[in-house]
Amino acid sequence: MTTKRDYYEILGLNKGASADEIKSAYKKMAKKFHPDISKEEHAEEKFKEILEAYSVLSDEQKKSNYDQFGHAAEGFQGFGGQGTGGFDFSNMDFDDLFSSFGFGNIFGGRGKKRGPRKGVDLRFDLNIGFEEAVFGIKKEIEIERIEACDKCNGTGSEEKDGLIDCSQCNGTGMQTHAQRTPFGTFTTKTTCRKCGGEGKTVKNPCSKCHGTGRIKKKRKIEVRIPEGIQNGAYLRLQGEGNAGERGAGNGDLYVIIFIEPHKFFKRDQTDIYGEVPINFSTAALGGEIEIPTLKEKGKLKIPAGTQTGTIFRLKGKGIKDIERGGFGDEYIKVIVRTPEKLSRKQKELFEEIKQEEKEDNGFFKKFKKVFK
Repeated sequence: MTTKRDYYEILGLNKGASADEIKSAYKKMAKKFHPDISKEEHAEEKFKEILEAYSVLSDEQKKSNYDQFGHAAEGFQGFGGQGTGGFDFSNMDFDDLFSSFGFGNIFGGRGKKRGPRKGVDLRFDLNIGFEEAVFGIKKEIEIERIEACDKCNGTGSEEKDGLIDCSQCNGTGMQTHAQRTPFGTFTTKTTCRKCGGEGKTVKNPCSKCHGTGRIKKKRKIEVRIPEGIQNGAYLRLQGEGNAGERGAGNGDLYVIIFIEPHKFFKRDQTDIYGEVPINFSTAALGGEIEIPTLKEKGKLKIPAGTQTGTIFRLKGKGIKDIERGGFGDEYIKVIVRTPEKLSRKQKELFEEIKQEEKEDNGFFKKFKKVFK
């Protein structure tokens, strides 16, 4: 005769463990050795041991007898029943025990009554101009969404009080199933297919929405674009998404912003960048040039001897910072423009400059020495 292992040992517990400790240990061990998901060796045999141990230790009377007499108590009153090994599993709530597995009740779903679902969120991609993003603007968009039926006010019923208890689940939203298995009789609960777990059905469906309580509609919505919004940012319009089931809350509308490029400026967060050409005389002698800014034309002083590629910073002339306040900067790079066509007078002037450069070519003399 094979000697049975101690039930507390099977569940990894000490004798006298509490009901919560027993239940927790059972969940852990059952998950580890269930034949459908376990890769452990001899998982099926071990799972049977775990079920047997739990069926005894989870029952107050059986546990008391076992604590006093051990396996000998199986011959006493309180250990009788149906199923493999004489153990009765019909009163065990597997819906609760296996919900912690991460995939619901492995014997038929969680079977919990649910209320009407909230509406689904929607997305709308909105293209706006560079200046619109910089200064902010109001835009009107048109979307198609699901709204509550205006005939039945979202109930789905032709009559005002037309919702009745589901005839299949008696209003519980759940159906109970008993199944005999090699381990005994398992009782499972599943979501009612007829009412979808709500527990209510419509007696006379609304003629407009056919009992769904919702219809599709096109709707125009005003969207306020804040000053300084970034490319790829989104705006959440709460409650502007699809309507929920039978009066449940609406989803939200997310407007994703895409900004068109500017013909002159390039943007980096709150800073803007641009390039302007200047002529030789201004670069050499200095002067003042006109440059574009976000609001109006501006003036930029060019110091004498400015080299091509020099970058000037105009503080506070950039884009508003939505999060921290204040404004970014504008950066202007000057490019010294080489004239392609010269008049006779310009040629004469450049010849004179050329002659003077030959007489005062200290820099180029030093440069040549490097290669000697």
